[in-house]
Amino acid sequence: MKIIVAGCGRVGNEIAEQLIKENNEITVIDTDYKTLDDVTGECDAIGYHGDCTSFETLKMAGVEETDLLIATTDQDEKNMLACLIAKKVGNCQTIARVRSPQYSKEIVYLKEELGLSMSINPEYAVADEMVRHIKIPSAFEVDTFSKGLINLVSFTIPENSPLDNVAIKDARVKLGSNVLVCVVRRGDEITIPGGDFVLKSNDLVSLALSLSDINAVYNAFGIKTKKIKHVLLAGGGTISYYLAVKLLDMGIKVKIIEKNTARCEELSELLPDAVIINGDATDKSLLEEESIDKMDAVCSIMNSDEENILLSLYVSNMTDVKVMTKIHRNSYEDIAKTLPIGHVISTKKITAEYIIRYVRSMKNAFNNNVEALYRMMDDRVEALEFLVRDDKKFEGKPLKDLKIKSNTLVCSIYRKNKIIRPGGNDIIRKGDNVVVVTTNTGLNDIEDIFE
Repeated sequence: MKIIVAGCGRVGNEIAEQLIKENNEITVIDTDYKTLDDVTGECDAIGYHGDCTSFETLKMAGVEETDLLIATTDQDEKNMLACLIAKKVGNCQTIARVRSPQYSKEIVYLKEELGLSMSINPEYAVADEMVRHIKIPSAFEVDTFSKGLINLVSFTIPENSPLDNVAIKDARVKLGSNVLVCVVRRGDEITIPGGDFVLKSNDLVSLALSLSDINAVYNAFGIKTKKIKHVLLAGGGTISYYLAVKLLDMGIKVKIIEKNTARCEELSELLPDAVIINGDATDKSLLEEESIDKMDAVCSIMNSDEENILLSLYVSNMTDVKVMTKIHRNSYEDIAKTLPIGHVISTKKITAEYIIRYVRSMKNAFNNNVEALYRMMDDRVEALEFLVRDDKKFEGKPLKDLKIKSNTLVCSIYRKNKIIRPGGNDIIRKGDNVVVVTTNTGLNDIEDIFE
């Protein structure tokens, strides 16, 4: 596909890089020469210098022949205008990055009026990601499918776990028939396990389950957990606002520390039920004064990666608390994953997953076959939810008679508001939503899982 990415900041750069890996032809537009040089130097993209809201710039970049324009500048208005012009001039599909809470409330109307194919709010998506982790505090990673009925929950098996050195087929007695072990990472080795695979302490495992089963699963693995009631948000930006709204609606008490006095006053008006503190979240005396040791979760979501990492290190060393850390810079991500700073969240990676899901859908004969897409285990595993629009390929055959690719597992089938844990005799039917986990990345359609 021919795709134009307008705006090559951190998010635009990540999107361009990931879409090239998906074998798309990418053109990037930016007003800054150095930014363009950085992007085109790192990946095989064509660069154009100019304003993405300029008819001439878009025309030079090939908008009349492009399939999709993605506008990811740091200005919502510019993104929406670029999409509007591209739609009129090139009649291509368009995606706009829209971050403002005000525009987000009006996005349904704006999409219709501007002809947007999709809008993406990275900050809102990050807030959603953090909420999932707060709901399941002992999880390393949480991904949701089938309208929230199926979750892929990843966590590390603790030392002296009752399921240490137990084969998966034997562990099913304790885990229950509705729980499926989908992926295991042991050291640097990743496995899509069968029933004979033996679990060991310190394995990072990913299980498909419903939230109603999570406590029983934790008990089976010997994981101690507690419900989160008090959350500290370090930084009062847009992510913090979206996250606070969600947490307050869940009945969780929220405390926000923000340096900027004017922003504190604004947050006090927007979030009357939250406690807003004007101060530096890396100030040890302030943290002690605000009873950091009494918090159940701390989210480091300031604008500075260094401050986020320092705060998370400090909190992780002094308290038994759920820690989440937002990281911007590529150069910090690999290092951050080796540090005890809880779950590392990247705004640009979450945004890229949304975009890639949509692009894969565009490549199919039928739109929206890829309903959900998540990358796991350092992007080496993909978890996808497919909508089955045509079942002729399967001809009513049970799964045991279909040749599924190696390192691929069908985790669940969602049919008529019911979840089916698929066995060899189950059949994939038209209208099903099928969740698949695989190390064969780049799948576009449910048919791609078969040899």
